[in-house]
Amino acid sequence: MPDAIALLSTRRSVPIPMLGLPAPSSAELETILTIGARVPDHGKLAPWRFILYRGAPAEAIGEALAALIETRDGAPLSEGRRRVETTRLTRAPLVIGVVSTAKEHVKIREWEQVLSGGAAAMNIVNAVHAMGYAANWVTEWMAYDDEAKALLGVAPEEQVIGFIHVGTPQEPPSERPRPALADIVTEAVAPVAR
Repeated sequence: MPDAIALLSTRRSVPIPMLGLPAPSSAELETILTIGARVPDHGKLAPWRFILYRGAPAEAIGEALAALIETRDGAPLSEGRRRVETTRLTRAPLVIGVVSTAKEHVKIREWEQVLSGGAAAMNIVNAVHAMGYAANWVTEWMAYDDEAKALLGVAPEEQVIGFIHVGTPQEPPSERPRPALADIVTEAVAPVAR
């Protein structure tokens, strides 16, 4: 499938400030999320879920994140810091939260379940690219803070795999250096007989 190879070889992250309107339509988003769920999933557990952040709810969560920091710091945020925190989920037209719901299982290790969630996030990123949009997958402090996670709709026992910012690139994405295969690939060596 040469088109698929060309697609995968041209995917790159676009800086979040360069992601503008339009965002994927409802039908496109349904396709993107369906592809996101089409990943290796030992035991058919679906150990992940997706949260869509956009519009007024995303703005309200940003305000709540800023208020959380102000409460902790015991002082108002500077104008610049307030802008950063209040726009965490509105810098792109759509943010897709990918959340791991992995838990102990009699047969399937939690790590396998977490990896399935990572695969779901990567499938979303690739599907976004295939639809002609762009994405940037980040976590940031709020992914690791229980109070922030609660504001984001993430349960204490869940883990944030990432926030995928989605939009239309406002300028052509630039390429970055990739690792040389010689630096990251080795051949397996047979064990020495004893």
